[in-house]
Amino acid sequence: MIPYGKQSIDSSDIEAVSEVLNSDFLTTGPKVKEFEEALSKYTGAKYVVALSSATAALHLASLSLLKKGDKVLTTPNSFLATSNSILYAGAEPVFVDIEESGNIDLDLVIKELENGNGDALYGVHFSGNPMNFEKLREIRNRFQIPILEDSAHAIGVPFSGISDASILSFHPVKNMTTGEGGAVITNSEEIYKKVLQLRNHGMVKTPEMKPWEYEMVDLGFNYRITDFQSALGISQLLKLDSFLEKRRTLVQRYEEKLAGSEVRPLYKFRKESAYHLFVVRYHFRNISKEELFIRMREAGIILQLHYIPINKQPYYRNFGYGDEVTPNMDRYYKEAFSLPLYPQLSFGEQDFILSKLFEILESF
Repeated sequence: MIPYGKQSIDSSDIEAVSEVLNSDFLTTGPKVKEFEEALSKYTGAKYVVALSSATAALHLASLSLLKKGDKVLTTPNSFLATSNSILYAGAEPVFVDIEESGNIDLDLVIKELENGNGDALYGVHFSGNPMNFEKLREIRNRFQIPILEDSAHAIGVPFSGISDASILSFHPVKNMTTGEGGAVITNSEEIYKKVLQLRNHGMVKTPEMKPWEYEMVDLGFNYRITDFQSALGISQLLKLDSFLEKRRTLVQRYEEKLAGSEVRPLYKFRKESAYHLFVVRYHFRNISKEELFIRMREAGIILQLHYIPINKQPYYRNFGYGDEVTPNMDRYYKEAFSLPLYPQLSFGEQDFILSKLFEILESF
């Protein structure tokens, strides 16, 4: 089967992990700090806290940025964790429609803020495609609200420094992996210290304390990442630029071969995009999306959908969501699907994917 995404692991990654497994530290050891320093250097962020998952990163960032009852403008086009983290902090998601690119419509965000509806903004660099930083800066300067960039799809896009914090994901289908894992990156020392403290049960330990002493000063969590995961992350980070280059090459080939067809890329090629996903749109008429997914799977190709609108999920409907006016998101959901994209995908496999896609669509 050709999956929609997968990790790229080689012997150097395995060797890096094995070295840690044979060391004295499996967790809370030196590799975690080394990984954080490497991420800081790569992203340009002053501070980095590596965590057990991107969801953990969203949770702790939310606890650092939000107050209970805050209304947080966010996108329906993301994985559930983005808006769930707002709920974790006792705040309220407010879903805003998307642009044709799949990103949150920042012009609509500005209108909401002008109408007094919004205390914070959680934007997503969907598929790895950066949001409009000029408009993001305008929101920051005009409204002075907390801003979080969900960069789970976008490691490889430099940290803008406009927002209070950004989060990264190292899930296996992302641009680099630690197995599971994530990080909060920020230029704020205050946020950094808060997240660092919450990562480890809310405990602090100072040089003045006795060897066995520690103090719990906040209600924290066990969101620590391991040393062997961090070793994998360090090794993967060395290859990230080559991974991104291969992804962009594959995207350009997809675009060339889709030219003139009814299957169209979500947005024209952007070298700035980290291309975690390659999303296309198709106006389904004679064949349903479900039928296409089934036929492609029978041919050995797994398509995926990113995403079901969060506000339409049963849990959110139970709280009164689901009737927001989001025509772009509604149309996007009907038309969009993701084609396989990962560095190990060969040109021959890519050609096979497209030939089967065209064959199935043309048969209807």
